[in-house]
Amino acid sequence: MIIDPNITTYIYSIEPEGDPGLEALRSYAEEKNVPVIRREMEPFMRVLLRTVHPGKILEIGTGIGYSALFMDSCLDHTDIVTIENYEPRLREAEKILEGHANIKLIKADAADVLKELEGPFDFIFLDAAKAQYISMLPDIRRLLPQGGILLADNVLQDGELIRSRYLTPRRQRTIHERMREFIWEMKHSPDFETSLLTVGDGVILSIRKGA
Repeated sequence: MIIDPNITTYIYSIEPEGDPGLEALRSYAEEKNVPVIRREMEPFMRVLLRTVHPGKILEIGTGIGYSALFMDSCLDHTDIVTIENYEPRLREAEKILEGHANIKLIKADAADVLKELEGPFDFIFLDAAKAQYISMLPDIRRLLPQGGILLADNVLQDGELIRSRYLTPRRQRTIHERMREFIWEMKHSPDFETSLLTVGDGVILSIRKGA
């Protein structure tokens, strides 16, 4: 938890009731320990999406389809392409996204798909394997047009990212190093204007500058 849990509880308490279908899906995900976007991310994403009004969205990391459905609920007439390769979640995502003709689920490794994917996408939501964020950046850069938005989730790793790598468990050091590299690149790249925010588990919000 990056911010005081009492603040997060207060934020939850003042939110109006959400879509019953999405609430049921969130409850299911929590019961099965399937990660979905944090509750405090939802109002942030809703305002952002309704401000930008993207015509075409790319989501990297479908999970069981919760965030794709959430983004779809925020907008009208928006095409969403979402990528997932983890088989157990894919089976669930297929069922959950069935009937949503504007949401295309690509069942493959994002690292492979991104190289072949044709853009542009007005909005990219990056919520995949955290160690892969930096390696996906060249294709994300190619797929985003000038003025396009990148939103990358879970970049502060519950605050673990600010700790020394030597205090990080050995099995997590690769993620720690690559995520720090990703954040540094996003903050210093001449191609992006970037803000690092403590919403949820930490997000990178970037706009693509001109070529």
